[in-house]
Order: sequence, then structure tokens, then C-alpha cells
Amino acid sequence: MGKEAKSKIVIVQARYGSTRLRGKILKNISGKPMLWHVINRLSYCKMIDKIVVATTNDPEDDKTERFCIDNAISYYRGDVNNVLSRYYETAKKFRADIIIRITSDCPLIDPVILDKMIEQFLSFTEPIDYFSNVIQRTFPRGLDIEIFSFEALEKAFTEAKTDFDREHVTPYFYNNPGIFKIKNYQNDIDYSFHRWTVDTEEDFRLVEEIYRSLYQPDKLFLFEEILNLFETNPDLLKINQHIKQKLN
Repeated sequence: MGKEAKSKIVIVQARYGSTRLRGKILKNISGKPMLWHVINRLSYCKMIDKIVVATTNDPEDDKTERFCIDNAISYYRGDVNNVLSRYYETAKKFRADIIIRITSDCPLIDPVILDKMIEQFLSFTEPIDYFSNVIQRTFPRGLDIEIFSFEALEKAFTEAKTDFDREHVTPYFYNNPGIFKIKNYQNDIDYSFHRWTVDTEEDFRLVEEIYRSLYQPDKLFLFEEILNLFETNPDLLKINQHIKQKLN
């Protein structure tokens, strides 16, 4: 199969029962659920073929399923804690050759950065198993993008045994550089001190402020515009700078 023919599918893991901020994926931002904004921003990507929400079999995620049905979004329901198996089953069902992992707590995900990363992933002379911007962070947390082949995912699904590896999906890749061919995507300037993910009420409040300033229904705001907003409103950093990231 040639490079152009490979199926590139974004799988967004989404769970209603988040431990730190319950129900965050359906919390309202500028009139729409947070998960809607994640999907909407991803829909601007030119290099992907499909977006699928991978949610859980927990009864609470009936709400997530209903959201997907109401918004005509493809979805799959799998194990609550074994997210690696959920990814593998989703990728297999939708026949993904290349998987792009995005989490549902990233409502500022940038489709331009994603397109550049997919293009680079496909352009390597020697095929890469795992390509991301999270091994050595230079982008804000919340712009996390991980790209890997189905073959690599299948290998991880078969071989990863620890609860940690199976819950967090990708550590098995970057903790085993002897098994997988891995590369990192870096920005020219280190902006990793920014926290744009949503894990707590403070995180959510910051994202609300960013959307209040920049969101327009018919126009997408991107990485540079958010950085410019922080330049003119440096106090935004104080909203969630004290939050410690959960290990993942």
C-alpha cells in the first residue's frame, strides 16, 4: 500500500467520568460542549480521513454516545481503564493504518500543527513507528499530538502488560526505543510552560477566557493568536499555573 493510500484516523479518547473534573467533556464553552470544540478544530485538518471518539462502556458514557449520535460523529465504546485495548479495537474497527491520538481535554488543539506533523510522519525516508510532540515538550500542554502506525499499536496491544502502559496507551512506545522507531517534533521556541489542557476547574476557567476573547463560530483561532492573547494579557498565566499535571 502506498503512502497516499494509508488511512489516517484521529482517535479522540473521551470519558465522562473524569476523576478530577467530572463531566468536563460536555461542559459548555461558548455555547458548545468542550468535546464539540475538540472535534470541530480537528475537522479543519486537511491530512486526516476520519475522526472517531473512543469512549467507554461505563453507563455514564451513554451521554457521550448520545452526543456522538446527535452530532453525527463516529464512535466506539470499550474498556474504561484499558485504554490501549480501546484504541486497538477502535483502530481495527475503522481500519486505520495511521492513528493520531488526541485526548478530549484539548479544546485548543491546533489543526495546522497536526497537518504539519502528519506530513512529516509520512515523509520520513525510513518509516517511523511513533512520532509526537510530547517526549521533549516545547508546545503548551494541551496541544499534545501522537501519531503511530497500526502495526506499532498492535505490537503494544499484544506485548504491553502493566496497568500503567495499558491505561496510558503510548508510554510503551517511548519507553522502548529499542523496539520502536521514535521521533519527536519540536517547536523553535519552548512554550511548554503554558498549560492549555483541561483537567481542573482552573484549567477550564482559563480555556473559557481564551474562547471568550478569540472564538468566532465561523473562524478558527490558532496557536499564534493564543500566544498573542497571553502577550497582551499576561495575568492569564496565573489562572492555572499552580496546577500539577497528573502522571501520564
